[in-house]
Amino acid sequence: MTPTYFTNQHFDKRNFNRELLTKAEYENCIFTNCDFSNVNLSEFIFSTCDFKGCNLTLANLTKTALRNVKFIDCKLTGLHFHTCNNFLFDVRFENCLLNLASFYNLKIKKTTFKNSNLHEVDFNDADISNSIFENCDLSGALFENTTLEKCDLRSSFNYCIDPELNKIKKAKFSLNGIMGLLEKYDIEVE
Repeated sequence: MTPTYFTNQHFDKRNFNRELLTKAEYENCIFTNCDFSNVNLSEFIFSTCDFKGCNLTLANLTKTALRNVKFIDCKLTGLHFHTCNNFLFDVRFENCLLNLASFYNLKIKKTTFKNSNLHEVDFNDADISNSIFENCDLSGALFENTTLEKCDLRSSFNYCIDPELNKIKKAKFSLNGIMGLLEKYDIEVE
């Protein structure tokens, strides 16, 4: 019988487009340089796992549990995180490509995004309060009815956040990034 629980395993340079990854619970596992692109990860459970240098482009995350999961140097283009199992949902991103990903209507408080590209990411209706965006490119990211209270965006850039459509109380912005809050007014600041 195929095991439904894997713990303390290291998966290295595996192409899960060619070999089947067993639908199971993975705890304290490390995935290094693996290809999950277009793979159906529906209803998998990943707890305290690290993904390093992996490609998860367009993977199906419907009802996937991501609990204390770190993504480092990963390509996560087009992922629909909003379809994940939201029970204990906890992720961190470092040096990742998250373009066209969706966090629509998710509660992802205290999430860390570090040195990542988040072009056209959907944060509409999400609660990302107390999150840290360290040196992130947020070009075209969508923020509407988003809770950004106490977020730190001081080192991030290319964002456009309308203070009238979002909750930004006590959020931190740099002087250089302030234009991202004023863009709709079509004014010039020198």
